[in-house]
Amino acid sequence: MPKLRDLSHPIRDGMMVYPGDPHVAISPALSVERDGVQVERVDMGSHTGTHIDAPAHTVAGGRTMAEVTLDELVGDALVLRVPGLADRQRYGWDDLAAAGQIPDAVPAIVIIDTGWAQWFGQDRATDHPHLHPDAAAELWRRGMRVLAVDTLSPDETGGSSAEFPVHGIVLGGDGLIVENICGLADLPARVQVGFFPFKLQGDGAPVRAVVFERE
Repeated sequence: MPKLRDLSHPIRDGMMVYPGDPHVAISPALSVERDGVQVERVDMGSHTGTHIDAPAHTVAGGRTMAEVTLDELVGDALVLRVPGLADRQRYGWDDLAAAGQIPDAVPAIVIIDTGWAQWFGQDRATDHPHLHPDAAAELWRRGMRVLAVDTLSPDETGGSSAEFPVHGIVLGGDGLIVENICGLADLPARVQVGFFPFKLQGDGAPVRAVVFERE
């Protein structure tokens, strides 16, 4: 049996969310002393913490989480590393390929490690680097169907434009985006991963992201 490594941020009361998203509030609803059981009341958005974007997130009439299968979210993944990026830097194909040639055919799942997960929960998290849409389009052409990033978004957060070009390429092509993954530092370039979402039927859902590690 493989060893499992968690790539997910824990969901906590008051945790960081994408600017404008619902805040996370977790509070006691029932207690063992009063009610015989402990139950928490949880209030949060569908894109809280480590989560998946379904096409319906940005595409009118797009596929919802009710139509996303687990088969799409489990399998071989290519890990691309782009260390040393500056705040709000847009990185492109040459940056992705700097650590080694990217194969002509990539697996359906591509993970981009910018190292920015270390800033999650801090103000600097919103100044994350973002992917050039041409690079996203090339990954899509080579076979990517799930893009996973360790930032709040593969697109710029809080910039001058309200457009989301990478979302347009991936979700617009009926693919999926996973945001806010973590724990990528020492992963090999090829791994087996699984993203297991809450069974919500809307535009997105928190996920438990895991790597299947062989001894």
